[in-house]
Amino acid sequence: MTELTGKAALVTGASRGIGQAIAIRLAARGAVVVVHYGTDKDGAAATVDQIEGSGGTAFAVRAELGGDDDVETLFAGVEAVLAGRPLDIVVNNAAAAPAGPIGSTTRAEFDHLFAVNVRAPYFIIQRALSLLPDGGRIIALSSVATRMANPAQTSFAMTKGAIETMTLTLANQLGVRGITVNAVAPGATRSATNGASFEAPGLVAQITAGTALDRLGEPGDVADVVAFLASEEARWITGQIIDASGGLFLGPR
Repeated sequence: MTELTGKAALVTGASRGIGQAIAIRLAARGAVVVVHYGTDKDGAAATVDQIEGSGGTAFAVRAELGGDDDVETLFAGVEAVLAGRPLDIVVNNAAAAPAGPIGSTTRAEFDHLFAVNVRAPYFIIQRALSLLPDGGRIIALSSVATRMANPAQTSFAMTKGAIETMTLTLANQLGVRGITVNAVAPGATRSATNGASFEAPGLVAQITAGTALDRLGEPGDVADVVAFLASEEARWITGQIIDASGGLFLGPR
């Protein structure tokens, strides 16, 4: 499928995991992809190599999100590699990991979570609006943590709740330009980089027992949903939070 041929996409946090899968999937469908990374240069290079090895086009751009000049640094790189072409698709995937329960989260951890997970996506979109053509796509990664109570992820879930509110309001604002704004909410998704977190005895069985589709998610499961939202076929979908968790914790089975 090449329905994104001629489009350019920015995927933040694309050096590994879900972000890497999204970048590869968008490139496979014809998009030129800007592969953003913060610290994992080798991972970003691997993403670019895989895209180019399959005949696609990608560029790695470094910017460590959460700092004062993060968005300016990012878009200096984005504009340099795009060389005057529009940016059609923005995927805000990069996120800091949960900081822990309220009893142990420090102010510094809390502030870092909001700087990376909320402030950066907000100002990335603000900066991207001058590059986005009418009919562009803005997609954010949320989490099923917003619809269930997990004391170990309170502050993380709060950041994703903010992303969902931003998605709704920006969809309403930007719709007059034909720009769609949606979010995708993964559940338990195992990748090459987080596999160790699922090694606790019985954890995988516990999660799959509470998942309607009876398995852990994979990065490609989420990437396919993002690629659909980036496509012309999704032109009439906006302001939505798409649950891509396989039906995690829908109820008793």
